Amino acid sequence: MSIKVTLITLLQYILPHHLLSQLMRFFTHCEHKTWKNLMINSIIKIYKVNMDEANEQDINAYASFNHFFTRELKESARIIVKSSDSIASPADGVISQAGIISQGDIFQAKGKSFTVTELLGGDSQRAVAFNEGVFSTIYLSPKDYHRLHMPLTGTLKEMIHIPGRLFSVNVATVNSVPRLFARNERVVCIFDTEVGEMALILVGAIFVSSIETVWHGVVTPPTISSVRHWQYTDDAPLLRKGEEMGRFNMGSTIIVLFARNKVDWEKNHLAGHPLELGQSIGKFKSAV
Repeated sequence: MSIKVTLITLLQYILPHHLLSQLMRFFTHCEHKTWKNLMINSIIKIYKVNMDEANEQDINAYASFNHFFTRELKESARIIVKSSDSIASPADGVISQAGIISQGDIFQAKGKSFTVTELLGGDSQRAVAFNEGVFSTIYLSPKDYHRLHMPLTGTLKEMIHIPGRLFSVNVATVNSVPRLFARNERVVCIFDTEVGEMALILVGAIFVSSIETVWHGVVTPPTISSVRHWQYTDDAPLLRKGEEMGRFNMGSTIIVLFARNKVDWEKNHLAGHPLELGQSIGKFKSAV
């Protein structure tokens, strides 16, 4: 690890993560035209955002930077894989890691891992379904579309908001901070699907001003010291494959979990591989 990366990582341990995210929320929701247009134009230029895909291409039409950042795409910009046995990517982004959950451990980076139990909020019973299953960690950069969609049709079973730190989720920090995804604030959404339980974990990060779901709205903030839990029984939300399920207000990471012997990832579903929302990332196992 270089001296620069070491210093940046050490700095993140002492930074006031949540205060910085609150300040980011203020700036990104500011509706001052000159300020928000400056921010929008800067991001478009720096990250080469493809505005041809946006449903609204006039930056003046966005009330704030956050409205731009969570912009809607044209219907034709992303195609959801139609095959009934295919898993659709829930987001644009890059695969951070993907593979098998080995003895309850999820691989983060060389020499680093965390447990399913930790990731899902410390409840070992909740984690049982995913032991020896598969995981995929997908990183969304500032240039990406920041709405999250369903990998396949599912009925919401429960949602858990787990407070924590807000370390950056860029490659350098993921490679250097142990158990990062089990330490950061996150929202866990567990669905019943035709191949069993599926967990979608929306991981917060520094400068992520909030995490939302379509059935609840803004889940965080507020950030509190204890875990919050919602169970859905009567009138549980049913979301179809490809439908929007949530969004990040600023970029972060989504982790997808499936149970053992239910799903195989595509052969090219490997660390560093870029993704587009809706493309096939895996298939149902033949004997499920």
